[in-house]
Amino acid sequence: MKKHIDTASAFIVGLIFGIGLIFGGMTNPAKVIGFLDIFGSWDPSLAFVMGGAILVGVIAFRFAKQRTTSFVGGAMHLPTSNDIDKRLIIGSVLFGAGWGMAGFCPGPAITSLGTGNPKAVIFVVAMVAGMAIFELADRYWHQPRRANAQ
Repeated sequence: MKKHIDTASAFIVGLIFGIGLIFGGMTNPAKVIGFLDIFGSWDPSLAFVMGGAILVGVIAFRFAKQRTTSFVGGAMHLPTSNDIDKRLIIGSVLFGAGWGMAGFCPGPAITSLGTGNPKAVIFVVAMVAGMAIFELADRYWHQPRRANAQ
């Protein structure tokens, strides 16, 4: 029963999030690229969407830090690290470059799949391929090395 409640609540929250992305204009790549084009014909309207999202996030995390379980009874797993390392910087640069070139970030791209947007399909396929390549490379780089026996 608990698993069904967790699944239903995750679906409802995801649905509300997706609807918010659509109404906020985040699923329109032209609008996103217009927002990111600060030296061209800048469209600041998404700043209000992002500002609202940041405000909601700050308030939600403040309350979440005081809890040990979620509202549906699951364990709370909040980030604990504040480290800025090479992986974070490289990931941020790649995320920003992809966002600027395509006009999508992961949430809006997945939401746009529901509309059948071909650009969203290409973006999500490329995103999943990039995640798979990273996972394989990360495993390779972190596997124990054997000394060459000669």
